[in-house]
Amino acid sequence: MTQLAPHLTAFLRGHLPNERRASVHTCDAYAYSFQLLVTFAAQRLRKRPCLLQIEDIDVPMILSFLQHVEEVRGNKARSRNARLAAVKSFFRYLEHRVPAVLDQALRVHSIPMKKIDEALVASLSRAEVQALLDAPDRRTMSGIRDRAMLHLAFAGGLRVSELVGLALSQFDGRLPASIHIIGKGRRERVLPLWQETAAAIRAWIAVRPKDSDTTLFLNNAGRAMTRAGFEYILAKHAAAAAHVVPSLGTKPISPHVLRHSCAMHMLQATRDIRKVALWLGHATLQSTEIYLRADPAEKLEMLGALAPLGIKPGKFRPPDKLIAMLATG
Repeated sequence: MTQLAPHLTAFLRGHLPNERRASVHTCDAYAYSFQLLVTFAAQRLRKRPCLLQIEDIDVPMILSFLQHVEEVRGNKARSRNARLAAVKSFFRYLEHRVPAVLDQALRVHSIPMKKIDEALVASLSRAEVQALLDAPDRRTMSGIRDRAMLHLAFAGGLRVSELVGLALSQFDGRLPASIHIIGKGRRERVLPLWQETAAAIRAWIAVRPKDSDTTLFLNNAGRAMTRAGFEYILAKHAAAAAHVVPSLGTKPISPHVLRHSCAMHMLQATRDIRKVALWLGHATLQSTEIYLRADPAEKLEMLGALAPLGIKPGKFRPPDKLIAMLATG
């Protein structure tokens, strides 16, 4: 039998951040997945969590945990798959360090991910985005901060973890202004900024408390803005903007909807999925293809390029001489 605690600690505190260079958000998500799993297994086996063995986390236990995640906690299949991905990653880590659990690891890897419905992405129209960006009160410090965050979240198409994790040094205010992003999988990209977005960030930096955290965006207590904090800010201003553009009140508004909106507007402007993938920091075009499915203009172009089956493209023949004269005139 092999104790779980030391290996899980080494995986979460050493392997993920140092060897895999996983983001803080990924490390936190994995740690939370194992917090749920270890608590569930300890209760099921009536053991203290620190006394659990790796062998206790076998396939039947993992399957029971995944069922618990969906049926008791009410999580969707996507969350269930995220928990399973964390467990599989841990067992891949163990394969080369604890040979005794190799057979167990192979059985864990055989647990299938659950298929999920791929709904069309939600996005905002230009009028809805503009109403949202105009909602914060520029006369207050918090309003100046909120406006800068909303502008950057949309214009940069940033993930919420990228937005709240930005350091002050990652903004380059020299013309043309840009922001240096360290994204998912430690992939880096530099995004040029619209003049209005850059001006909003400069306005925030001008009133931002000087002797405080090095993070670009701070909460009212002077500490780094959190995901939950930005989600609250977004919901507050979306509710205010709905008085100007009522359709906002009928849509779910989240940080990722701003990212989707940036992608959709960029796709419609450039017609180039590769540029959208580069801007969003996607590792492959497969991640970006969801925007093609959601963009009706792409389908209209395909429809316009095709003639209906069995119908030959015809030539217009005017019904009489007057119409012929008008058609050629």
